[in-house]
Amino acid sequence: MSATDNLPVSTESPSSPLITEFDPYWQGPHTGSTHEVAISKDFVFVSGQLMDQIAKFDHAGQLLAHFNMPAGSGPHGLLIDQEDQLWVSLEFAGTIVRLDENGDTTEFIDTTIRASGAYLNPAPHGICQGPDGSIWFTGKRTSTVGRAQPGQQPMHFQLNTLAALPIFLTPGPDGNIWGTELLGSAILRVNPNRPDRVQEFPTPTPNSRPVGIIPDPQLPYLWFSEEAGRKIGRINLEGRIQEFTLSLLQPNHILGSLTFDRDLNLWVQVYIDTTLPGPAGPDYLLCIDKAIRTSTDPNLFGVPMTTHKVPSARGMLHRIKTDAAGNIWFTEMMTDRVGKVTLA
Repeated sequence: MSATDNLPVSTESPSSPLITEFDPYWQGPHTGSTHEVAISKDFVFVSGQLMDQIAKFDHAGQLLAHFNMPAGSGPHGLLIDQEDQLWVSLEFAGTIVRLDENGDTTEFIDTTIRASGAYLNPAPHGICQGPDGSIWFTGKRTSTVGRAQPGQQPMHFQLNTLAALPIFLTPGPDGNIWGTELLGSAILRVNPNRPDRVQEFPTPTPNSRPVGIIPDPQLPYLWFSEEAGRKIGRINLEGRIQEFTLSLLQPNHILGSLTFDRDLNLWVQVYIDTTLPGPAGPDYLLCIDKAIRTSTDPNLFGVPMTTHKVPSARGMLHRIKTDAAGNIWFTEMMTDRVGKVTLA
């Protein structure tokens, strides 16, 4: 089976029966800003950045509450920590907070970069937790990666690439922190205990714009999506990258983020880039068979793929994660929808 098998043929093709969309019913005048998703044992949380709100759902998709963040704070990154607690990066405010079950702030981290007479907000965008419990964040505005713990001044690690626009972070199988540089078109690795604390590995495809990055569930690799490169990348712990070309439905389709399901298949978000010339078309999730995990063929010959059309169109698919039961949740930024792929 090739990458073009089971692709939807037109915008009139039926949506996947596995996918259900939910409305976060954001309060206020802003629209088109549904960003991150994080999943705890009992709840699904979604950030509405311009709305200054976090939406709280149960695992059935029932909207339970809105948590109001400070006006103009721009909540973006979401993290469920090792204690099943919710953290939120307030990108416009330059802070990271931990929220309790009612949405009240219980811990506060100031990520400001300080110099004599100056304070610089690095714009904490993506966040993750390190193996030691520390909170890591991307400095979207300052080409930095930060490490913080409540009650302590954060450490900031400067990337070598100017205007790298670091986006996403994850702990790797080696205990290091790995991430993507959207404009730097590179994968970053940070280990504060090494002499070369920050390393960057450019993608073979120039201007690929890597977005999501996740560890392999079992093997010593990480996987990332290339928004503009329209490829999936696999990087080993020494920084060697192999790219896999995807046969997408239309030339104006690009990639969002990615996740593994419980059967170790890789799911990738594919959506229409409305800034590119081209026809209207569907947004969909591409499920790549687990055989990709050991493939060395850059064209993935013989690796089965199936597509799952999303009900809404022009959604700018943004983030995607798998819950403990095996269902998949994702966000649609511009249409302000939360999607669920029911697999369990």
